[in-house]
Amino acid sequence: SSPHLVQVRERIRINGQPISKDLFNKYFWLVYNRLEETKDLVHTSMPAYFRFLTIMAFHVFLQEKVDLAVVEVGIGGAYDCTNIIRAPVVCGVSALGIDHTSILGDTMEKIAWQKGGIFKPGVPAFTVSQPERPLEVLRERAQERKVSWWQRCGFGVPHGRGLSLLSPQCPLYLCPELDEFEEGCQALELGLAGAHQRSNAALALQLARTWLQRRGCQGLGELKEVPPSTELAGRPVPLAPTFRPTDAMIQGLRDTEWLGRTQVLSHGPVTWYLDGAHTTSSIQACVRWFRQAALNQDKLHDGSEVRVLLFNATGDRDTAALLKLLLPCHFDYAVFCPNFTEVSVANNADQQNFNVTLENALTRCLENQRTWTQLLEEKGGQDPWLPAPLRVGGLLQPTPARGSLLLVPPAPRPLNSPALVFPCLAQALRWVAQGRDPHLAAPATSGAHAHPAASSGAVLLREAAAVRVLVTGSLHLVGGALRLLDPALSQ
Repeated sequence: SSPHLVQVRERIRINGQPISKDLFNKYFWLVYNRLEETKDLVHTSMPAYFRFLTIMAFHVFLQEKVDLAVVEVGIGGAYDCTNIIRAPVVCGVSALGIDHTSILGDTMEKIAWQKGGIFKPGVPAFTVSQPERPLEVLRERAQERKVSWWQRCGFGVPHGRGLSLLSPQCPLYLCPELDEFEEGCQALELGLAGAHQRSNAALALQLARTWLQRRGCQGLGELKEVPPSTELAGRPVPLAPTFRPTDAMIQGLRDTEWLGRTQVLSHGPVTWYLDGAHTTSSIQACVRWFRQAALNQDKLHDGSEVRVLLFNATGDRDTAALLKLLLPCHFDYAVFCPNFTEVSVANNADQQNFNVTLENALTRCLENQRTWTQLLEEKGGQDPWLPAPLRVGGLLQPTPARGSLLLVPPAPRPLNSPALVFPCLAQALRWVAQGRDPHLAAPATSGAHAHPAASSGAVLLREAAAVRVLVTGSLHLVGGALRLLDPALSQ
């Protein structure tokens, strides 16, 4: 799976646990040295980071003789380096979203074409509810697998009924909603919060059953025929039959954990809500989850609760669109910082990104800051909860003597959703927590927050009965926050 949150070993797991440091060290050097010995002398470059880890993961699984390998694509599918498995047991495509547009294309149809590239002849595939046209693209990709296989074998395009029955296909099915699996049995409890996880769970059930069936396992639950009434007119992909989940499946859904996705950390008066959402659809799901988990009660008018957004986004993502979706959460403060845990990352190799400089990352944060301020101005005249529009401009300059960088736009009054920029996660988290989180040191007090919005905000954060912080926009941001908020993950 990718990316990792705190340590690179998270990407290669056996029985759900990241491989040990000893195993990682052993197989890393074994693969590295073998590639070094056999590489083309003319083209001397080694595989890039993700490709190397993919090769290493396959080698680990083979050498450790795992019974089943679950492989998640990196980006896309068709041209992804994970897509070298010629005959997987089963393939799955979860809900599609707009992401990595510079590589995959700028429409859902183009992205669906890329994702459908993992389909293989004779291998069943499942997907979840998708918009009509992208679903048709997935169906077309599944049908192409049959033709391309025959053409590669030199038979040409198959014709005739008898030959078609013998030709390999990629049978593609649409997963029924999770509610359909609950008929006649207890409600399925999910370990992962969020309504969107129900479609992921339905997909997981179909994939798991297909593999177990392939292994000849018995007692997998009786299949339920699809009633004609559930067939939608013009459905391009047939609906897969549901079945009664086994006790092991029910327990698996209930016990599933995945750090950084709809995760809640309660540290005294400060509660951290972490979700690595970074697309329009995932941010929408994140907002629904956060509002239900943290904002289900009206905001206290005595100011005893403060809400903070900690956000960053990378790559070619439309951050203005993502930030606009977060406005309904009514944050008192928006904090922007790069994904660096510290300004100096020399001792944190697992979270070092050599493709982005601190200067470039801070420039992106300043753009997000201006966008947030403008969004508040535009919404100020429409939402009575929001105060008068903010004034833009007048950013603080770095103070070398202080050793920190704080950038905030001026605000008419402190509690007016000011946007602050910090150079790293450690400084951002310490300012938000104000010494009230036992895992974080208190921020420096001598002149650290000269700007009124920051200093008065610090007072409010220290005196609030509850501080609720949503960390989102980037899985790398969430991973850096987890490293600081849960030091045990670095062990």
